[in-house]
Amino acid sequence: MSLHDDMVLMGDQAVAASRALARLSSRRKNLILEAMAEELNARREAIKAANARDMEAGRQAGMSPALLDRLLLSDARIDSMIKGLRAVIGLKDPVGTKISRWIRPNGLVIQKVRTPIGVIGIIYESRPNVTADAASLCIKTSNAVILRGGKEAMQSNLAIAEAMQAGGARKDLPEHSIQLVATTDRDAVRELVQLEGRVDLVMPRGGESLIRAVVEQARVPVIKHFKGVCHVYVDESANLDMALKIVENAKCQRPGVCNAIEKVLVHEKVATAFLPKMADLLTAKKVELRGDAAARAIVPSMKEATEEDWYAEYLDLILGVRVVSSVQAAIEHITKYGSHHSDSIIAEDKKTQDLFTEEVDSAAVYVNASTRFTDGSEFGLGAEIGISTDKLHARGPMGLEELTSYKYVVLGTGQVRE
Repeated sequence: MSLHDDMVLMGDQAVAASRALARLSSRRKNLILEAMAEELNARREAIKAANARDMEAGRQAGMSPALLDRLLLSDARIDSMIKGLRAVIGLKDPVGTKISRWIRPNGLVIQKVRTPIGVIGIIYESRPNVTADAASLCIKTSNAVILRGGKEAMQSNLAIAEAMQAGGARKDLPEHSIQLVATTDRDAVRELVQLEGRVDLVMPRGGESLIRAVVEQARVPVIKHFKGVCHVYVDESANLDMALKIVENAKCQRPGVCNAIEKVLVHEKVATAFLPKMADLLTAKKVELRGDAAARAIVPSMKEATEEDWYAEYLDLILGVRVVSSVQAAIEHITKYGSHHSDSIIAEDKKTQDLFTEEVDSAAVYVNASTRFTDGSEFGLGAEIGISTDKLHARGPMGLEELTSYKYVVLGTGQVRE
């Protein structure tokens, strides 16, 4: 068969699986997820061996240390995948929940009820743990899922998907509920996002070029996460020791992820006190600093930032630094250059905090905390299928509720419209 025919078949299989999934009880879905967790643990060595092949290919291809870190599956990360599946088991199943209920004067009872979306396509790069996170959330919400990972993680993704399929089958997971596109042909992405009537929603996770390509080609709804140009603003009222700790964590803990900060904005009244300490701390951790003229006047070792730097998502140990005159100037910078992902203010003044949280239009806005918490697990959602920088129908980390739609169930006693 041609690639087109293969993808159409995959879509038809997913539609059939979604109908079968919709009939499963919450208890059955939880048994399936537990069997998947057990199988991931049982196949741990095979998964690590598959990941080692991907890692070696990545090194040979010249992948950066930050991207290799995203690809790596250590025992701790496999443990985290398993923990994530079990966390999803512990969460309330939203399917069938009555969102609201009311009675009309004519006696009609109208109920707004959560339902599965149907078939969800996930297109992602590098991070193989997405395979487990996405599949577990989709199964819990009775959605069939078609996974298309990047070629750099193909062996890892196959090993994880096979483990979950095998574990689920032991507890009667409907066939084809989890499907992985096993070809590296780029045309498979185009075919997937044009499966009208078969795929109900596509979520791309990866670089900006991938997301833009998906949006341009798609004929089905897409929830986007273009990029994570995240900021920390250090206000004149900030506790500077706290600010140092948060900036270090937000930039250095895992620089290759979307919720790591790419820019620091510092109020001019504390810049002289703060920037030299920040520069010493981050330079010791091999962070390259790129500053505006005011920042470089205080720390001359900084490289000169260009206009392009303010828009850039580095996903690496590089940080843009700008001195601003006020919280309003910081907000205006974030509005112009940010990506509506995650932004944080370090401030003690309540009015300044409130102004920032009200006017910064991002999926997650923090006060005195690291942006690294923008994550489904950290938000108590168990796991996430992605982080949306869109506003419809979901925003921020997408957990179980965000993987449902709703329908109206109307109960009557013979009413007819006059």
